[in-house]
Amino acid sequence: MEAMREAWTDERLDYLNHRVDDGFKGVDERFRQVDKQFERVNGRFEEIDRRFEQVDYRFELVDKRFDRIDGELARVNDRIDSLHHGLNRIGVGIIVALVGLIATQL
Repeated sequence: MEAMREAWTDERLDYLNHRVDDGFKGVDERFRQVDKQFERVNGRFEEIDRRFEQVDYRFELVDKRFDRIDGELARVNDRIDSLHHGLNRIGVGIIVALVGLIATQL
């Protein structure tokens, strides 16, 4: 054990220390690059969020239009129903009139 400690001189420790520092400088630079990439990705996500907000707004407009169309279709449906009932009454009236005409002819 003593021989190993003597082999590690201050100069060798300083050299190793500088190499470790140099290695971490490279790692630090890579982390800076990764941080820049994350900033770009975050910018893209912000743009996507804005686009989704626009799409949501458009869907809200379409939904309001469908609500208006549904109301108009309900009114048209009511008018068709009243027309149907009116035609039924006319048909029944014609049948009663024909039955009455036939009854008077006998």
